[in-house]
Amino acid sequence: MHFVDECRFRVEAGRGGDGVVAFRREKFIPYGGPAGGDGGRGGSIYIEADPGLATLFDFHRQAVVKAKNGQSGQGRDCYGAAAEDITLHVPLGTFISDAVSGEAIVELLAPGDRVCIARGGRGGRGNKHFATPSDQAPRHAELGTAGQARDLRLELKVLADVGLLGFPNVGKSTFVRAVSRARPKVAAYPFTTLEPHLGVVAHEGIPPFVVADIPGLVEGASEGVGLGLRFLRHVERTRLLLHLVTLSPDPGRDPLHDYEVVRKELVTYKPELAERPEILVLSQADLPEVLEAYPALKQAFADRFGVELFVVSAASHYQLTELLTLIARRLPPRQTVPLAIAKTDAPEADSETARAS
Repeated sequence: MHFVDECRFRVEAGRGGDGVVAFRREKFIPYGGPAGGDGGRGGSIYIEADPGLATLFDFHRQAVVKAKNGQSGQGRDCYGAAAEDITLHVPLGTFISDAVSGEAIVELLAPGDRVCIARGGRGGRGNKHFATPSDQAPRHAELGTAGQARDLRLELKVLADVGLLGFPNVGKSTFVRAVSRARPKVAAYPFTTLEPHLGVVAHEGIPPFVVADIPGLVEGASEGVGLGLRFLRHVERTRLLLHLVTLSPDPGRDPLHDYEVVRKELVTYKPELAERPEILVLSQADLPEVLEAYPALKQAFADRFGVELFVVSAASHYQLTELLTLIARRLPPRQTVPLAIAKTDAPEADSETARAS
């Protein structure tokens, strides 16, 4: 299954059934009077957060989701049946907005978060509701109202406690494999990670947390270069950033340059991301040249950026437990984010009235 984190489609709720004009005409019942039943409610469309999902793949080729219409009323005071509602399941962290106006509608962050995204139309009233002392045989009934229809844009932002940042091939996927049971692809070429991977860190004596392997960022990522623009959004939900740097064989690149470039891309994309708690780590310390360069790099980062540089090797687990303990200690407390729901109920329109001859 492909990882899909953005899609657009249209939802159309069902129309309410029409009320009916009917009269009771039965033996031994004089003056039976109006007996037209009401129409049934049209089907509504709901969207619900499902922790068992990790992608919007089910929607990226779906053009329209349409609920059924309610049934019309019948004679003998029989009401039409309401149409069945539709529930669409999406991953946690799905942000829903109006595809036309761009207006935010809702953000589903917790399991079971549920919102009515398109309300079904109200059924029309039958003629029995219009009987009055001066008009005991009304020959008119209401038509059902139309259901809501809207074009939606769904955007997935993965929910994780720690987001891994860094250039391609600095060891992010190797780190996730070493500290969790997640198995992102590891290879000796750039951009082996093409989608975010989540891993649960559950080491003895350390409170569990979720780490996200974000595809590597390069210069210009906030403007669409490489894979950055597509995946920078997944950093937004993390509570702490774990920034990995290492020695690079590419000319013109060094850990200080890489760190400065990625920080610049964060500020360009969303300035508040640069204020998030961060731990800077020199990875791949199992390589002798990396470990030898650590003291000088630690001093250089402190002098130039005022940050502390830690060193770790995911391959040999060198200082891995110490780093996990530091992450758990520096993680900010989780904030309870209320379910922000934009109003989805359409204002009640004036009912259309059908006249029977």
